[in-house]
Amino acid sequence: MILDDPDTVPLPAEEWATHDGVTLLRTLAGALIVLEAITDLDSFTLPYPPEAQRALDRTVLACLLSGHPPPAGLTELVDRCRSLPLAEWPLGLPPDGIGPEDRLLDVESGRPTELCHEWAWRTPDAAVEFRDRQIVRAALRACREYGDEEAYTAFRGLLVRRPVLTLFEMHELDGDMVLEPVRGLIRQIYRSASDAYLHEGSYTCCERCLTLLIPSQDGDWWCERDRCRRQGPAPTGRRILRETAGEVCQLERPLRQFVTGPGRAEADLERDLLALGLDVRMWPGYDAYDLLVEFPDGHQWAVDVKDWAHPVFLGRSARPVPQDPPYEEAFWVVPQHRTLARPGYVAAFERARPARARDLLLLTDAELVGRARARLRTLEGDTDCA
Repeated sequence: MILDDPDTVPLPAEEWATHDGVTLLRTLAGALIVLEAITDLDSFTLPYPPEAQRALDRTVLACLLSGHPPPAGLTELVDRCRSLPLAEWPLGLPPDGIGPEDRLLDVESGRPTELCHEWAWRTPDAAVEFRDRQIVRAALRACREYGDEEAYTAFRGLLVRRPVLTLFEMHELDGDMVLEPVRGLIRQIYRSASDAYLHEGSYTCCERCLTLLIPSQDGDWWCERDRCRRQGPAPTGRRILRETAGEVCQLERPLRQFVTGPGRAEADLERDLLALGLDVRMWPGYDAYDLLVEFPDGHQWAVDVKDWAHPVFLGRSARPVPQDPPYEEAFWVVPQHRTLARPGYVAAFERARPARARDLLLLTDAELVGRARARLRTLEGDTDCA
């Protein structure tokens, strides 16, 4: 996960800045996330939160100007966000703006989709300081001041592998001297889990994603990660009884979305490459990129994993992979489920890339592992010939 410096984050492209639909979608997405945080998305009382009222007003105006029936109120607007694909909304959007089945709310759970979070947090806006970048930069700064790269690697590993902690586990971390530079930061980013996650007195984690599952009225479980839902029903993993565990904390959503989620993809890729017998170093050079992969002949790849739903947002963030630690080849990698869910994903990414990143190659995780396997076969052939 390469972090963009403030002066290198691309400003809105002309073709995006001139479309009213971009502003409206960003407003809608932000309002839905605010509503989820403060109330039940199925019921509302007046006065509405300012963000929600603004989203309703702008949607009504867009509908009236286009000749479409406007929503009668906030409840109907939320219902449309859940039931109506964005392609059917009266939105003026640039090419590649949305996919045919994109929605801001999940059909089954009614909760904001990952795409909704990306529209709220990743729509180009030079005035926005993204929360996940704030936290990761703070961790990098603290660990560099200590001169301790191991501390930063441990911090990233914590966010990826342990997004849920009990109060006892939080106290245990206080005794972990490796995490000393970021101890105060950890206390800030793990928040008390709400009762929405409780079922029969227990919290339940997803076995695949490790985040908390949300119980549904029909007895099933809902996982917030697109990747997990596409693999089938969420597998229940760790169960935490509130009566004995006391407070249960979960990473705040921006970090689950943009650090834990991609981190799970990074860990899966690390596992697959290690299984091929390759040497893999995670988050080298204070997170210059995600994986440094070394082949038996010393040839090295730099790999940065990007688990984003929207290919245009990803393309517009593209930048060359830093040269230190050094390598021979570099790739950005997206989980294969993203390209399967959205035909033309890679092409949309390539169209959105800025000129400075024209040579940046985007592969799926399966393609990268295939390339690694093919290179190993070539090396083995060269050895046989020798």
